Amino acid sequence: MQQITQQPSVIRHTRAGKINIRSGNRVSLVLRSTLWALGALTVLAFFFFDYTGFRPLQAIPETLYNLKAMFLEPKLSHFGWGEAAMQVAITLGLGALATVFGAVFAFFLALGAAENLSVPWLSKSIRVVVAFVRAVPTVLWVLIFAIAAGLGSEAAVLGMLFHSVAYLVKAFSEAFEEVDPKILEALRSTGAGWWQTVVHGVVPSTFTYLLSWTFLRFEINFSVAVAMGAAAGAGGIGFELFMASGFYFDLREVGMITYMILAIAIVLEIFSTRLKSRVYSAD
Repeated sequence: MQQITQQPSVIRHTRAGKINIRSGNRVSLVLRSTLWALGALTVLAFFFFDYTGFRPLQAIPETLYNLKAMFLEPKLSHFGWGEAAMQVAITLGLGALATVFGAVFAFFLALGAAENLSVPWLSKSIRVVVAFVRAVPTVLWVLIFAIAAGLGSEAAVLGMLFHSVAYLVKAFSEAFEEVDPKILEALRSTGAGWWQTVVHGVVPSTFTYLLSWTFLRFEINFSVAVAMGAAAGAGGIGFELFMASGFYFDLREVGMITYMILAIAIVLEIFSTRLKSRVYSAD
């Protein structure tokens, strides 16, 4: 048997061609230590909980009853189906508005952030700024803009727009950098300018990816718009969900609204899949 030793792990090669890897390297040691530490902290946390008033024998049946009323007996009590459709349309509109404007701004910023289309100082500057914007949650941007614009749909759209631009700049710029350098060199050798190279070389090569990322961001913005309807008073189906749960305590209406949001999410996913397949077949 021939042994080949590599630090920090040991790999044995047998004549039969089987490879036995013996654990003990630093990566596995750190991973195991982290998992054991997290597990110990999780178990330890249960001993510091405040269990005052906690009655599991009473809480479990009540929770099951609430879930039964919410998901097995859903109904609208405080508004009709017409109003529900209008509120869903408002939520979709908020998400679409932030996505469309965000995609347009992100496209031009991504051209400056792509290393193969821009100068190094501009590319690094844009990347640093959008990384900072992405690090701040969308709800915080909404609250920041609410100071200037007030709580409502304006602050919600501005907050989602700000975060959407930062999200899509990273996605678009990485797609631009994956363009075959030979395509860019061929266009430049024919005397094409920078914008002509972008229009005739970069956009056709990355259009499918740009469309996929944009629609993915729209799905995210729809979910965020639901949350912002309650947190920022932006209206839409999210505000109705907040009213049903926080003011009316109507679990059946909460369940119906939840089903409506789930149905819209499924429709968006189906539409996204069909749109991608058509684009791919057209290419």
